Amino acid sequence: MPELPEVETVRRGLEPVLVGNAFARVEQRRPDLRFPLPARFAERLTGRAIEGLDRRAKYLLARLDDGQVLIMHLGMTGRFAIEKAGAGKTAPGDFVHDPSPSAAFGFPKHEHIVFHLGDGSTVRYSDVRRFGIMDLAAAGELESHALFKGLGIEPLGEELTPEWLAGRLKGKTTPIKSALLDQRLIAGLGNIYVCEALHRAGLSPERAAGTLATKTGRPTAKTGALVAAITSVLHDAIRAGGSSLRDYRHTDGRLGRFQHRFQTYGREDARCMRDACDGTIRRIAQGGRSTFYCPICQR
Repeated sequence: MPELPEVETVRRGLEPVLVGNAFARVEQRRPDLRFPLPARFAERLTGRAIEGLDRRAKYLLARLDDGQVLIMHLGMTGRFAIEKAGAGKTAPGDFVHDPSPSAAFGFPKHEHIVFHLGDGSTVRYSDVRRFGIMDLAAAGELESHALFKGLGIEPLGEELTPEWLAGRLKGKTTPIKSALLDQRLIAGLGNIYVCEALHRAGLSPERAAGTLATKTGRPTAKTGALVAAITSVLHDAIRAGGSSLRDYRHTDGRLGRFQHRFQTYGREDARCMRDACDGTIRRIAQGGRSTFYCPICQR
């Protein structure tokens, strides 16, 4: 499933096409994705101007001129493809292994929603497994919406500080990796980037979360290292266009590049890439997910 860097990359690809434009016509080719689409979905979007495109955790939020917000989640296989007016579909980039249009933009039979924009451009949403989500909500009711209620802070926001994290982890016996994947704590972190951040910080994924706080709830040096690692790995991944493992691509069909820089994820039995470390990457299961780490340099 795309994680925060992939969703942010998609947002940046869609923003110049959507914002300042309007939905001239919306093709809704089925009644549902993961959940039923809102009543009169196409009708309620038609004619609406898009004033902004934000991201909350792994959700895209298109803010409309009537106060509604179009909520979009890619699920596991969701993709957006942009067809600019007069230019045809955006050509696949340098990182697409199969340059055919079907490989870059999904198969037409899985194109479930097509947004026809006021300037003649088209944005197509395809989703083979239909785990994606689209919904409409009033802007003032987003925080109480079922999808957002209880979500934690943004990992790239100003709230994520060593002091804040230590205060939330104090006394917790759950493994630090499990704590970081809890969307009620920090929203948007996923398995790949938590593995990578823990390696950068030199922390074992099995370490008790509470050890990153003193008895009074103050941060330790390791807490500061973890916050810095989370921030740096997410920024690095966004600059690389995210990570492409199976289904994720940019809006122009290109693959992300950060998978070529993984230090731990998917590298079971490979040598640790940290300088002066002779460890071997190990894979364990935590909470039903694979965790990759170096047992020598991650303590």
